Amino acid sequence: MKKLKRFLSAGIILGIMFSCAEEAKNTSIETDEIQFTKEGELFLLKGEDTLQKLDIELAESAYEKQTGLMYRKTMEPNQGMLFVYSEESMHSFYMKNTYIPLDLIFFGKDSSIVSFQENAKPLDETSLPSKVPAQFILEVNAGKAEEWKLAEGDKMLINRN
Repeated sequence: MKKLKRFLSAGIILGIMFSCAEEAKNTSIETDEIQFTKEGELFLLKGEDTLQKLDIELAESAYEKQTGLMYRKTMEPNQGMLFVYSEESMHSFYMKNTYIPLDLIFFGKDSSIVSFQENAKPLDETSLPSKVPAQFILEVNAGKAEEWKLAEGDKMLINRN
């Protein structure tokens, strides 16, 4: 009789454990979509002419730089994220957990364009480096660099909120 009680007790305990594990496995957590927060305006310039005005978010902290535009599903055509570094150096990005195809525009310390990485593919972890040292990197929707006819030497001007 004791063996039967132990056997039944063990069966009940295992049943509870497996049913809880299955329930936890099928549970997903809903998260809110990350919203764009305007922190400034960026003007793309060719000489004295303004080519484009963008609303920008700034990535300045280590966390903001590591996260960037990850987990976002959309971005408006007149929006972008500007990564700000304290000095010029070689920088490389990748598209891990990034769902939006992007153009990356690299700027030197004098705010002039020094290189591009265009049409970066969502979720691709291939390295996307600057060709030369850069201090600022602007991420915009893919195809915008070509649409706006940007070229190395064009400049940016930033107005922070």
